[in-house]
Amino acid sequence: MPKIVRFHKTGGPEVLKLDELPLATPGPGEVRIKVAAFGLNRAELLFRQALYLERPKLPSRLGYEASGVVDAVGPDVSEPRVGDRVSTIPAFSMRKYGVYGESCIVPARVAVTFPNRLTLTEGAAIWMAFLTAYGALVEVGKLHRDDTVVISAASSSVGLAAIQIAKALGASAVATTRGPFKRSMLMNAGADHVIVTDEENLTRRIKEITGGVGARLIFDAVAGPFLDKLAKAAAPGGIVIEYGALALQPTPFPLAEALSKGLTVRGYTLFETTRDPARLAAARQFVTEGLGSGAFKPIISRVFTLDEIVEAHRFMESSSHVGKIVVSV
Repeated sequence: MPKIVRFHKTGGPEVLKLDELPLATPGPGEVRIKVAAFGLNRAELLFRQALYLERPKLPSRLGYEASGVVDAVGPDVSEPRVGDRVSTIPAFSMRKYGVYGESCIVPARVAVTFPNRLTLTEGAAIWMAFLTAYGALVEVGKLHRDDTVVISAASSSVGLAAIQIAKALGASAVATTRGPFKRSMLMNAGADHVIVTDEENLTRRIKEITGGVGARLIFDAVAGPFLDKLAKAAAPGGIVIEYGALALQPTPFPLAEALSKGLTVRGYTLFETTRDPARLAAARQFVTEGLGSGAFKPIISRVFTLDEIVEAHRFMESSSHVGKIVVSV
């Protein structure tokens, strides 16, 4: 029987258990994947704690991103086929599906092939990061050549994907991080500028970088009181895209800056893109072409084993990683 990661109560990483369950059979519109690797996302930590956009039904599986080989398909499924190497797009509810474990069942529409130049480990680190960054920067932000985008929490997999997308489009990427130890890694990852927010005045540095204008586009995963600093650093008519809440604090609306600058503060999750077939198709094409050309490449921070799933979640909670945390199965 395959080992499946589940939690029977909400709480810290220690609630994650390896349960041996009978091999499940995919239903209509579903496929089963023999999992080779799965990636960790901040959403799964919040889901485990009952702090996410949706609450778990216990006992609960979890996980959005896995890579592996299709080993069974449900009725009326023509694509993908048994034997196909696929990775999963986060376009489903974790209340119904979860990919942590040796085997998983997902809707057939989210199990997609990816470029052969990527390993199965890298295949588990694609879609959440690049689709989130694409939807925010390209669809919503209309990022263009010679534009400037500020990317907070830039050492995350989404932040690193945003840097790569910005550079591919000819824009300037300004990365922010709290401590100095990630500065060189972010520069090596392609950032044009890195602002260490514990040591530097964020608003002043962004104004310096942009010749006093401010940033037209800001891509923020932190929120909380940090939003006020970002609003002060925004250009007139700028847009702040909020896609996370790492601060875990109330987020006051920066009314004075919004009024004086005509500033837009907009929430975004990748589900906005994935629930629309046309938008998802365009996003997949953009990301796949970038992966195929080598312009985009998932950055892996550390690989754990399945037996180390608790340690993997603790490592993510420490926020000491740069890039994607992956579990090899």
